[in-house]
Amino acid sequence: MIPLFNEGPVIAEVLATARERFPHVVCVDDASQDDSARLAREAGAVVVQHPFNLGQGAALQTGIRYVLEATDAPFVVTFDADGQHRVEDAEDMVRRAREEDLAIVFGSRFLDDRTDPGTLRRLVLRGAVWLTNQQTGLRLSDAHNGLRVLRRDAASRLDLKQDRMAHATEIVLQLGRTGLPWAEHPVHVLYTDYSRGKGQSLINSVNILIDTLWK
Repeated sequence: MIPLFNEGPVIAEVLATARERFPHVVCVDDASQDDSARLAREAGAVVVQHPFNLGQGAALQTGIRYVLEATDAPFVVTFDADGQHRVEDAEDMVRRAREEDLAIVFGSRFLDDRTDPGTLRRLVLRGAVWLTNQQTGLRLSDAHNGLRVLRRDAASRLDLKQDRMAHATEIVLQLGRTGLPWAEHPVHVLYTDYSRGKGQSLINSVNILIDTLWK
């Protein structure tokens, strides 16, 4: 399940790669102003569209609700649209959830040294992780990674209200309250020329910290 907003330059390639391992992909287009929705449909995804921009948290909630109501999928994988996540990591996380009977698997870029987010981004993300852990009682190394695997019973317990980046803390808080078994899994986040060129990653990192403090 991929929240989608103005990712026209990359979404077709992201979906082509994702659908090699995960043929059933749902994109929630959060009122993109480009041709993201059309390109996603042409690439084989089911596209659900918001009539106006509601934010990533709302897009995640819409997508999760769609999967639960329209399919019998045992797991939902949340995956970013900008090319930073690796399908191999998502596949390994689903396999681990099945083998270890886990309801929740959080991707973490900080469990090994493959990911280099840069010094400033690392500091901001570390600060957001510390604040999230204080608020939720969980002890995660990377609480704001968009790559997650949710078993159906865990996904059904989510009721996200935060529409900005604070939804990442809200997800951890709500999942932690379920008491369901969880684990972190090491993943390699790819900071691509495209994402760095947009400046989105660093801005999102700062937004995460601001929204976490505000919440």
